[in-house]
Amino acid sequence: MARLTSDFWVSAFLRQAAHDGLVAVLRRRGASEAGAIFVKLDRLDGSAVLYGPAPQALADDDGERRFQRLIEADPLTVEDRVAREVRFDADLWLVEIENRAGDPRLVLVD
Repeated sequence: MARLTSDFWVSAFLRQAAHDGLVAVLRRRGASEAGAIFVKLDRLDGSAVLYGPAPQALADDDGERRFQRLIEADPLTVEDRVAREVRFDADLWLVEIENRAGDPRLVLVD
């Protein structure tokens, strides 16, 4: 099954977050078709989590994007990790969501 383009997926994610009453913003626009998507979750309590694409070995054939937790720390440490990821891949997307409950609204792998 074909996967949604990155720009379409990000647009849908942002709209769903707004519909659910959450604050979510696009911080960095990447490659439209297949740019890697990273999501920073700010819990608004001094902690944050960065999620990135799950390894292809953990992907199913259903076309759904899956994510893995990359780092959980204070927001400045997470921002340092984001900067390293951008240096490695300038075409990545970065979405930031604020959710006190800590739910990133993503399909996660262990």
